[in-house]
Amino acid sequence: MTESAPRISLVCEDLDDEGAGLCRLAPASESAPSSAEADVAFHVPGVLPGERCTATVTHRSPHKREGWAALEVLVHPSPARTTPACAAHGACGGCVLEHWAYDAQVAWKQEQVRGLLASTPQLPREALRAAVASPHPLGYRNKTKLVVARAEGGLRLGAYRPRSHDVVDLAGCQVHEPAVAEATESLRALLRSSAVMPFDETTGRGDLRHLVVRGNARGETLLVIVARTAESDGARFLAQALPARLPGLRGIVLNVNAHRGNAIFGDDTADRLLWGEASLEEDIGGVRLHLSARAFFQANRAVATEAYARIAAEAEVRAGDRVVDAYCGLGGIGLTLGRAGAVVCGIEEHAAATTSAAEAARENGVRDAQFVAGDVAAHLGAFGQAEIVVLNPPRKGCDPAVLAAAAGARPRLIAYLSCRPTTLLRDLVALTAHGYLLTSLTPLDMLPQTPHIEALAFLRPARAS
Repeated sequence: MTESAPRISLVCEDLDDEGAGLCRLAPASESAPSSAEADVAFHVPGVLPGERCTATVTHRSPHKREGWAALEVLVHPSPARTTPACAAHGACGGCVLEHWAYDAQVAWKQEQVRGLLASTPQLPREALRAAVASPHPLGYRNKTKLVVARAEGGLRLGAYRPRSHDVVDLAGCQVHEPAVAEATESLRALLRSSAVMPFDETTGRGDLRHLVVRGNARGETLLVIVARTAESDGARFLAQALPARLPGLRGIVLNVNAHRGNAIFGDDTADRLLWGEASLEEDIGGVRLHLSARAFFQANRAVATEAYARIAAEAEVRAGDRVVDAYCGLGGIGLTLGRAGAVVCGIEEHAAATTSAAEAARENGVRDAQFVAGDVAAHLGAFGQAEIVVLNPPRKGCDPAVLAAAAGARPRLIAYLSCRPTTLLRDLVALTAHGYLLTSLTPLDMLPQTPHIEALAFLRPARAS
């Protein structure tokens, strides 16, 4: 950005996928240097729908009528604008909507799903249900991933500033559960007074790279230390000093990552137990799970519990019903249905997750459950008929072969829990073509203070006309 960069007056109409304002040139604007800015959609971080601002153009796409600008002055702030809870808001790039009242965030997410549904004529608009808000807009995240970096006066625990490798200190972050926040502050205090050397990505020297803290419903925590070598002095120091300072700590695990890439964890799947237990027991809706160092689990336990309960209520499991839980992860949804008497088959690409799910089935008294690792489409297609199919894929959604196999099982109910509405609606259209009807679609605010939207859809066989 230079002194000659155009300064323009904008009105924010919406948010983009990253939470930046989507703005157009303000009506009758005299600030535009030329008509070249007309009809250009500008992405402006920090601006909210309905706000008018002045901004400086930082980039114009040579291919599309799209640009990026930096906010200078808010001319007309939104009445829903509020003071962010975190001091690092705007710098860390995490909770980009913290300056927006929570009810406005939920309403926006509802309208995003409504708009997608309205643009998809194959799906019934009346299927949309009211969005489920998080009971805790702050203090809800049960996991944090922290970068360890050098700072003046000691070490810094934080996150990379967007599109850079500058580390922003996350001291005082308000979105983590109390136990996770307490563990993080204990780590920060220990490391600031220590001689531990953080990893330097430029030279490849140094020790600690990342710290991952996850918590459970009981307020207990598990620490994962990511270091450059298995002989990490920093890991040894934390394993000796932290347990005495943190009564709720249940285990410390070391992961070795010697690469210079951006991946948090190393390739070595054999994590090393330094102290205590290698996993953390979690409870979600009465189902006990074991969270290992790298296991996936929803960041918002309360909203995940609500989603599982809604699936169970809609499924109305009868004893002996056959359930396929595709992309099952640790098996939480399948085991929820298994406790009601279903015969469960969980399918997951990651073998470690299926091993944990099988152990959880035994602990929860679910006898008729099997968990298989491998290609979801192949295993689902080979399963045969099922009364209920659950789909919980990653952001890219389901492959067409998975959707064909799900419909081919002829279930009376397909439950689809999605973390990306655009791929969800694409897949719902495909399931409609396979003879299923969307009966309800509910947005879920799994990650408050972010533009991320999850949604839960139910489909049943279409009745012959």
